[in-house]
Amino acid sequence: MGNLTSMITQSFPPPASFTEHTLPNLTGKVYIVTGSSAGVGKELARLLYSRNATVYIAARSAERAHAAISWIQNSHPSSTGTLHFLPLDLADLESIKTSAQSFLARETRLDVLFNNAGVMVPPQGSLTKQGLELQLGTNCVAPFLFTKLLTPMLIETAAKSEAGSVRVVWVSSGAAQLLAPVGGVDMENLGYEREKGVNYKYAVSKGGNVLHALEYQRRYRDSGIVSIVSPTTTTHSSHHPTPSHSIPFLTRTQALNPGNLKSDLQRHITRLQSLMINWMLYPAVNGAYTELFAGLAPEAASLKEGEWVVPFGRVLSLRKDFAGGKTAGEFWEWSERQVERYA
Repeated sequence: MGNLTSMITQSFPPPASFTEHTLPNLTGKVYIVTGSSAGVGKELARLLYSRNATVYIAARSAERAHAAISWIQNSHPSSTGTLHFLPLDLADLESIKTSAQSFLARETRLDVLFNNAGVMVPPQGSLTKQGLELQLGTNCVAPFLFTKLLTPMLIETAAKSEAGSVRVVWVSSGAAQLLAPVGGVDMENLGYEREKGVNYKYAVSKGGNVLHALEYQRRYRDSGIVSIVSPTTTTHSSHHPTPSHSIPFLTRTQALNPGNLKSDLQRHITRLQSLMINWMLYPAVNGAYTELFAGLAPEAASLKEGEWVVPFGRVLSLRKDFAGGKTAGEFWEWSERQVERYA
């Protein structure tokens, strides 16, 4: 009953209190928002740009990304920020290093990486280019690699920034709380030899976000890095092998549940399903407020293990079985094996 009560609370949240009107001037700050050519990501990019930030629209489609950039610029004509398209295809691990290197060649800092992009309930049997189940590959493995490649710059930025201001935000889902298997993922069935439905697979991918977060915290805690977990689930991984103890910075990584939102994430559901859930969906900007809270709110820098960020910028507890076991470490090592050829 506890998980169900928590989900009901998250499904009908109070209005956001941390919005663009709360933000300071972000001139000089640099952000990456994956999946920001539409939906929640586009709204988040707009909020950051409205406060004069440099924002990278990391997406697969150049046409949609440039359309989003034009819309954002027209929405805030007085902004002195900048917007850039960063090609990123999370369904193809071979392309991710090129994307990261393109960013690293252009910038000398990265303040927050928002791993916002994701796919939900695609047709059964959908795979990435490397043959991973599409949701597991796109929602977990690819962001793991992308963040791994960008971590050195996050470290450099944190060394010269205010403590707690450099963060990695990993977007999970309420599905992790309600539907993921015990421990978050089933390590014996990540290839889905024992076939499961797409909803279960989506929940596993979101549970995987939580596990990456937890393991990142464990690997970086003694190195002066503070990971913000959304319960045992806030740190989202990114990574890189255990860093030096001499690194003087705080990296905040959070796995969060952005809420029930109207966005392209529902593009694979049926018309009947859409009619059934449309009454309880909120405008995408509310999900952007959840991510904005995780990435920039001062109070989000003090999350405890066992807490995560929920709609629309609050902190609640997550399922206890995500922490304390060995699954997070095993899933981390499994992820490392999936990306080692592409790092």
